[in-house]
Amino acid sequence: MDMQTSYASYGQFCPIAMAAEIFCTRWTPLILRELLCGSHHFNDIRRGVPRISPTLLSKRLKELQQAGIVTCQEQAGGTEYHLTQAGEDLRGLVMALGFWGTQWVDTGKALAKLDPSLLMWDMRRNLNPTPLPPRRATIQFHYPELPSRRDWWMLVEKRNVDLCQTDPGFEIDLYVECPLKSMTAIWMGLTTVKSEMAADRLTLTGDRELARSMQAWLGLSPFAPNRAN
Repeated sequence: MDMQTSYASYGQFCPIAMAAEIFCTRWTPLILRELLCGSHHFNDIRRGVPRISPTLLSKRLKELQQAGIVTCQEQAGGTEYHLTQAGEDLRGLVMALGFWGTQWVDTGKALAKLDPSLLMWDMRRNLNPTPLPPRRATIQFHYPELPSRRDWWMLVEKRNVDLCQTDPGFEIDLYVECPLKSMTAIWMGLTTVKSEMAADRLTLTGDRELARSMQAWLGLSPFAPNRAN
């Protein structure tokens, strides 16, 4: 495996230094997070890292290919990016970094950096459809305090979960209204659906069974302390 790259070198023959030259470049850990979470297409990776420019994302992916961490495959649906064994072996490192951040980084500062598109994308790919009925369920999320992008729709049918930024035109089964900060805190495992409802920060309108099971089907962060509960 060719591990020669265009990364700046620390000039030290040390495993930590050599690994850091690859892993610690700006945006690389987040790109690896997206690949480890199952994103394989360029646009899907960028949806998970919305502030990176397309040019820089393309550059980072090429660097990861040169490092033997990512492979690029041409498929009928377009170019797909997959992790090699070396890339998969970074899973423990990425997860450990996330758990460290959850435990030691000031959550108040983290909650000040809210992005509805990133939150909804993460919720969409982590949603557990098992507690939901086999029929299609349409769930609308409304964040009233946002100046834009305040409404989002999730369509769940069997194992398929779609996310829409425009009204899909289906009857709403469950209407979820709360501040973005509250939904982010629930997703991060810092609070629960029940607690936010008791504090009058979260309102659920519609199908009672969907509302009752929301904590079970809601997509929580992989680093949420109560994810397994």
